[in-house]
Amino acid sequence: MDHQYNLFKTHWGWFGLLGNDRGLIRTCLPVAHKEAVHSRMLSDFPSAEQSKKAFSALQKAIEDYYKGHPVDFRDVAVCPDGFSEFRRTISTALKTISYGKTVSYTQLAVLAGSPKAARAIGTVMAQNPLPLIIPCHRVIKADGTPGLFSTAGGIGTKIRMLELEKSI
Repeated sequence: MDHQYNLFKTHWGWFGLLGNDRGLIRTCLPVAHKEAVHSRMLSDFPSAEQSKKAFSALQKAIEDYYKGHPVDFRDVAVCPDGFSEFRRTISTALKTISYGKTVSYTQLAVLAGSPKAARAIGTVMAQNPLPLIIPCHRVIKADGTPGLFSTAGGIGTKIRMLELEKSI
């Protein structure tokens, strides 16, 4: 299965997408340096080929998102390879959380049909290979604080994304 990736600039920095004919496999949230995104995209897929045409419609939607426009990524095809059944269930439930909305880890566990799995939800979020598309930034602590964010920019990026979405 051939893998393709696309790197492009948004209002927040360089963004990366990687996938195959089955769907998206990895995203890299915006960072200042293109080389950092390039390295992240190829870390597990060194033979992936760069294509400016790969994911062009999704690229436009992501550019719009970082300009502050509400975007719905629920219909983005995701390659399920490497996802456990639990991760698929959590990811599917999380994709139902609308732009500008948040849920707690416990609420997401209930929504996914595993009400006692809040800690496991945290692990799934920390290992999310598709931030923004599977919107782990919308999962917060029960006390309303942001919680952790293990992607580019850490908690500062999560807060900034939540503020962007709440401003619309």
